[in-house]
Amino acid sequence: MTGLLGTLAEAWDEVRVHKSRVVLSLVGVFLAVFAMTTVSALGQLVAQVQQEQGERQGGRPATIAVTAYDPMTGLPPDAAVWDDAVADLVERYGIASAANIGYEQGLFRMPGGTQPIQVQRVSPSYGTLHRIEPIEGRWLTDGDRESFSPALVVNEAFLSALGVPDLSARPTVVIGGPAPVRATIVGVVRAGYGEELVAYRVDRSTGPWDTTTADPMMFGPTSLELWVPDEQADQVMETVRHDLGLALEGVQVDTYRQDAQGMEEALAVLRLAVRGVGGLVLLLGGLGVLNIGLVTVRQRIREIGVRRSFGATSGRIFAAVMLESVCATALAGLAAVGASIVLVRNLPLDRILNNGIPLADTPGFPVSSAVEGLVAATLVGALAGLLPAIIAVRAKVIDAIRF
Repeated sequence: MTGLLGTLAEAWDEVRVHKSRVVLSLVGVFLAVFAMTTVSALGQLVAQVQQEQGERQGGRPATIAVTAYDPMTGLPPDAAVWDDAVADLVERYGIASAANIGYEQGLFRMPGGTQPIQVQRVSPSYGTLHRIEPIEGRWLTDGDRESFSPALVVNEAFLSALGVPDLSARPTVVIGGPAPVRATIVGVVRAGYGEELVAYRVDRSTGPWDTTTADPMMFGPTSLELWVPDEQADQVMETVRHDLGLALEGVQVDTYRQDAQGMEEALAVLRLAVRGVGGLVLLLGGLGVLNIGLVTVRQRIREIGVRRSFGATSGRIFAAVMLESVCATALAGLAAVGASIVLVRNLPLDRILNNGIPLADTPGFPVSSAVEGLVAATLVGALAGLLPAIIAVRAKVIDAIRF
């Protein structure tokens, strides 16, 4: 142990003595480890963004969509019967999350006049299932079902058409029809295309205004989305068709999987590509360290000969030259990882890459990337110091002194 500590101290002293040479040799390693660690961290962030974007469209893996309608009339089943059947199904099989989705047309009294707007009626769990993160305010909750003022979550275009800049004044809008009611806007999401107005309401309310002014078939029957384990998706679809078919007599029940399948494989390939690029960058940095190490050993050959003449063993010479490179590259790797953490944590990359929508699960700086950067820097130092150390050991004392 004493010999090892002495060798490390000696290697560190050499690093301190040859500061200029060490700094020049480590610029490449620092940049390589910084690039590899940063790219790896950004790669995981990009993968998270892509995953959440896909889940906002089709739901989390695995999301099973269920539709039910009378094959003769095309009408959906009675709402109360449907709710009871779904509640029994979810409780019986312990399904993680279930959300009703329906569409209706509401008459909204906007500043420019009354206009019909398609409203999506969803269960509060729809937000979790589709990773909806409001950019302002909140998402729908179970308590909104009993509110005397219907809660609305709208997009930015809707808020702009209402002539309201934000939710600080608790904006409201009147929904017309047989029983007009003043609804309260509780949240804003980034949804829709261009000037398209988007509005969400809770799926079931208790107020007298909870009626639609549109034909229930104008936008299709109410559908159900179930979040189940990926490996059980096929079995769940078959079971749901069977059980709901028995509970809803004379009703056609269809099921299909609507989440983006194969996303995990695509993200795995992306992460592998990122690691490959980082490794290539680090290899190029290691070649620079090796080149400078070879030149340095040639310049220090007289010093090595003098140390050998005073009794330094081959192992001591080998370890000193090797550890000098390892200590230097490990220090450069530590500095590079620190700089990478500071950069990634202070850039709003999730908002830049995600169109301003906050991530539902923002990944922290990946510890694996930091560890890989440090380990890679140390290994590069060992490999870059191996050949110079061998050359130093093979140098003859008499030749080294004459050099």
